[in-house]
Amino acid sequence: MKIAILGAECTGKTQLSLALAALLQSTHPDTVLVPEYLRAWCDAQGRTPRADEQRHIAQMQMQRVNAHPLANLVLSDTAPLMTAIYSDLLFDDPSLYADAVSQHRAFTLTLVAAIDLPWVADGIQRDGVALRAQVDQRLRAVLLQHDIGFSMVYGTGEARSQSAMQAIGYALGKPPPDTPRSAWKWPCEKCSDPECEHRLFSALLNQA
Repeated sequence: MKIAILGAECTGKTQLSLALAALLQSTHPDTVLVPEYLRAWCDAQGRTPRADEQRHIAQMQMQRVNAHPLANLVLSDTAPLMTAIYSDLLFDDPSLYADAVSQHRAFTLTLVAAIDLPWVADGIQRDGVALRAQVDQRLRAVLLQHDIGFSMVYGTGEARSQSAMQAIGYALGKPPPDTPRSAWKWPCEKCSDPECEHRLFSALLNQA
């Protein structure tokens, strides 16, 4: 089972990945966490990648995901699809989408970190609040366009981890006790308002 953790910048993907790996390893000791290759690349190069380097970033991320064929659970902190989206928005280059979408079919579950966390300027990968909203909107649109199911992850701290663990539980066939299955799709790919997300999320919980 491969799990992709996607989301715009400053949505806590790395911390969420670490927390989920720790939780899952208690019941699945061979769980593997694949860190974000882009972050390591930027740290090593001291800069963000150019347009012509985006494909390499995407390929290396997926190569590292596929390097663990015997693991029962593989968590990937981002996926080539995020690289394709940034390449499109930053460099007006949509050429990475085809491969990224095809490769994404290998993931069993896609978690999307919501933009309900404060944006914080930190390091060389921080592009700003406006771009974060654009990335979030484009990500949802691409997932819906290609009929890729995804689960939103909300909250802070432990609540965020538990939101993700609930989705993972469903994917593993182990939903939380007394929680009925309710398949749904995000109805509005253009909405990036976290308050709006919380209203819809709360309404869904009340209906459960």
